[in-house]
Amino acid sequence: MIIPILITLHLLAAVIWVGGMFFAFFCLRPAAATLLKSPQRLPLWCGTFNRFFVWVWIAIILLIGTGHSMIAQLGGMANVGLHVQLMLGSGYLMIGLFMHVYFVPYKCLKQATAEQDWPEAGRHLNQIRNIIIVNLSLGLLTIIVAAAGRYVL
Repeated sequence: MIIPILITLHLLAAVIWVGGMFFAFFCLRPAAATLLKSPQRLPLWCGTFNRFFVWVWIAIILLIGTGHSMIAQLGGMANVGLHVQLMLGSGYLMIGLFMHVYFVPYKCLKQATAEQDWPEAGRHLNQIRNIIIVNLSLGLLTIIVAAAGRYVL
């Protein structure tokens, strides 16, 4: 009975994180760039990231906790397929990239925005965007591995 609960929490956490990146990159970013100038757009991004990153931290905790719990329930890494090992590896890579975003360019973005240094804030937002597209790609690939991996790998 525990495995279905763990899978459900794991999937919800992945959907929140990866879906949030997809929405930010393909929906919010183009709309904000079209409708707002930097002095309005950059505080919007700071506020958006401030809220979204709380959910990413929660998702990370859930993904690590549920993922390792499911592996343990199945008897450890020796008893899981290659698709699970790939998910674990890509997940930790995504976490590392997120932590870099959170502790380096996001921190600088908030500071530059507070100081109304729009060119500097824009530079940091661009760094975040570049890392998010990599993380989004990894997240989508991980979802494909999760969905089809046991049948293909």
